Parts: sequence; structure tokens; C-alpha cells
Amino acid sequence: MEVYNALGHGFLEVVYKDALEIVFTEDAVPYERGKEYQVYFRGKLLKHLFYVDFVVYNKIILEVKCNTEITDEHIAKTINYLKVSGNRLALLINFGRGKLEYKRLIY
Repeated sequence: MEVYNALGHGFLEVVYKDALEIVFTEDAVPYERGKEYQVYFRGKLLKHLFYVDFVVYNKIILEVKCNTEITDEHIAKTINYLKVSGNRLALLINFGRGKLEYKRLIY
């Protein structure tokens, strides 16, 4: 991936998000950054909102991490984002290792 090849690993997540936003804008990829989703329980809106890093092409959730590994917690959170959003596909990308790591999640 261009962003990882240019920046490598070790930066904060926000750096990679900013770089991805430049790529999406310059390559005319439709996206929303920090999209929020509401959660309901028993027909009532909960106070907490979910904020996903990116929604690309209005259907793919892109979650950015910068950790030593992708954990079960990262996967569970991303699956919850899929449930709440109604989307079916997510990419969980980890820039925190010596090699780019990613998982494709389908719900």
C-alpha cells in the first residue's frame, strides 16, 4: 500500500488516517472520515455513538490501527461497526508492524 511504503511503521494512527485521506481525495475515491452511527436498544437511542475511521464507496468500513498486532478486540469492534452500519465488508489495517497487516471482515 502506498501509504505504508511511504511512511513505514511507527507513527500515530492519525498520521496514517491523514495520509489515506490525501490518497482518497487525489484518487477520487468516495469516502467519509469519522462517520458516526447511532445504536438503538429496545427502540431507544443509546447515548454512545460509534465512529468509524472511514467508509469508502459508501459500503466498505476501513479501520486503521497502529499496534504490534491486530487483536481479537480490534476484530470484535470492527464487526460491531458492521452490525451497526448495515455494511457487510470491513478492512482492518494495522500500520504498527514492520510489515503491513490487514484483515478482511465480512458480516
